[in-house]
Amino acid sequence: TARNNPKLEELKLLLIDWINTTLKEEHIVVKSLEEDLYDGLVLHHLLGSLKLDVDKIALTEKKQRQKLSVILEAVAKCLQLEESQLKWSVESILTKDLLSTLHLLVAVAKHFEPNLAMPSNVQVETITIECYKKDDAFDELFSRAPDKLDAVKKVFLQFVNQHVGKLGLNVKDIESQFADGVILLLLIGQLEGYFLNLRDFFLTPASTTEMLHNVNLALDLLTDGGLLNFPVNSEGES
Repeated sequence: TARNNPKLEELKLLLIDWINTTLKEEHIVVKSLEEDLYDGLVLHHLLGSLKLDVDKIALTEKKQRQKLSVILEAVAKCLQLEESQLKWSVESILTKDLLSTLHLLVAVAKHFEPNLAMPSNVQVETITIECYKKDDAFDELFSRAPDKLDAVKKVFLQFVNQHVGKLGLNVKDIESQFADGVILLLLIGQLEGYFLNLRDFFLTPASTTEMLHNVNLALDLLTDGGLLNFPVNSEGES
């Protein structure tokens, strides 16, 4: 995290104004550097407006992380920077790290708009927070409070039905109805706001192989979306 100071705020406002001025004809308005630039979409338009050709590469990449990686590689190549010189990364931009986002934008702005009047000697005080995770919350629930598991299942069912109910579906049993991956895939689509192509998964799986395909696809989507950062056995074996 970064603690605000006047010069930092001045730099942020200057960069936001520069981006919005550059993208005025595309009707794109940036309000927050870290919130609006992390997925690479605004960066893609910005670099295109600055005549850095990333269109052909970036638009063929489907996944957010891959698209951002391609864009940042194009930036590094254009600025003639080695990997060791970069003060940003795909991961730091994706996780909305303000300091990395500022370093990236300042480097791009200085290259394409050398006359941009940026504040000098901007200092950012950073605080690094390290989390040490001992036990997963659900592991603890299983081991210490199995009597509360039914209550958790009930809340989870309400949550699931609130979303898949929009598709005319009703889940009554987590274990059996989630086993083939169909409900999980449809739930992910509802939560993430996209439609899953019916050709990509088996809506009525007729074999264990088809069920595993669905579950593995769901796990891939969760991983790509940054929602799953630990390995899961799709076959459910302990």
